[in-house]
Amino acid sequence: MIHIFLVDDHAVLRTGLKPLLSSQPGLSVVGEASNGLELLEQLPTTPADVVLLDVNMPGIDSAEITHQLAEHYPAVNVLVLSMISNEEYIFQLLNAGARGYILKKAGLDEIVHGIRTVAAGRPFMCSELGLAALHKLRGAPAGPPPAPRRRSDLSRRETEVLQFIAEGFTNQEIANRLSTSKRTVETYRQNIFAKTRTKNTATLVRFAMCEGLLV
Repeated sequence: MIHIFLVDDHAVLRTGLKPLLSSQPGLSVVGEASNGLELLEQLPTTPADVVLLDVNMPGIDSAEITHQLAEHYPAVNVLVLSMISNEEYIFQLLNAGARGYILKKAGLDEIVHGIRTVAAGRPFMCSELGLAALHKLRGAPAGPPPAPRRRSDLSRRETEVLQFIAEGFTNQEIANRLSTSKRTVETYRQNIFAKTRTKNTATLVRFAMCEGLLV
């Protein structure tokens, strides 16, 4: 059994990801934290094989967290789960001791594969970043990756709203960011639920993560 510790400052993402991972054979989510300090406080009493680590969280810098884990918990393998694809940032975290790096837009199958890979002590890089590196080595432009298969038909604005929902923003906060009314956002939300055939925020986020809709 691979024991996983989730670290992400967005509770809704943890809520959506936890049951998805726990439903996979041989995987168990044993703990969760909203920042690195909470992780370091809990890890002594909640042993884990893999820490699925978000970046840009409040408090301790993610590179510093990774360094501390590598120094004090060498048996723990860090798999970074991030929206950032900047090459320099990725190398910084890998040099700090992260075993792997995967983008949040990746599908569930690739996330699970990444967890199993780093748990076995092997390095992992998600396919999009790996292809970009390969193109760079060949001296060719990377270009955009193929669009993931999507079972829904969301508009551009609905996709934007979905992203904000996944990040935990309220309808009013989303309305403020999009310079529209709260009622309009509520309509978008209902349309998203209808198109994705989901009933609440938790199931919506699970669907979005499985389908690679989050960026």
